Amino acid sequence: MAVPFRKISKTRGRMRRTHYKISANGTVKCPKCGAEIRPHRVCPECGTYKGKDVIKKNEEATK
Repeated sequence: MAVPFRKISKTRGRMRRTHYKISANGTVKCPKCGAEIRPHRVCPECGTYKGKDVIKKNEEATK
């Protein structure tokens, strides 16, 4: 069974892991209402996708 010849120090192991970072999600503006949304998804504010109403958003239905 293969084992390391020497122990890897804490510093060297941490230096190797410095590139494992999380990045922020990319966002675009909705062309209809201007809300920040993730690309290729239905806008949660106005309910449109590619210029078409996909989800009906009625303010009267929520009251």
